[in-house]
Amino acid sequence: MFSCSISHEDPDNLSEDTEFKDPYLIPRNIMAEPDYIDEDNPELIRPQKLINPVKSSRNHQDLHRELLMNQKRGLAPQNKPELQKVMEKRKRDQVIKQQKEEEAQKKKSDLEIELMKRQQKLEQLELEKQKLQEEQENAPEFVKVKGNLRRTAQESAEAPDS
Repeated sequence: MFSCSISHEDPDNLSEDTEFKDPYLIPRNIMAEPDYIDEDNPELIRPQKLINPVKSSRNHQDLHRELLMNQKRGLAPQNKPELQKVMEKRKRDQVIKQQKEEEAQKKKSDLEIELMKRQQKLEQLELEKQKLQEEQENAPEFVKVKGNLRRTAQESAEAPDS
């Protein structure tokens, strides 16, 4: 198709040594050039770039300017959804609260720790007593009568002995 003689000594001399016999292989002939470039015909309507209404809006320009300034300062925009932000804040607050409680535990003296243990034991005993009372109150009538009979039987058995 075409013959090409390329000189290996000087790469800048390629255009002088290269001969194309096929005019369709030249890159500028691949695309057709528009007619309005060559002619100055006043009847032709020249194409103009369309205006993007989003980019021309004032809000968009302000936002773009702010993003550019933040990028220059090194501040990344927050692209997280609001729910994710709230959950992360809540998690941070919980971690901080837990750390404060741990620090408070570390600061307590041995006496305070011992008092706390005794208080917890007393609270547990109180809860157990309340549960027993509730069970006795909620028990059926025949269980209460049976308990009363046992007590009276035990009392009568103890009375003749003394």
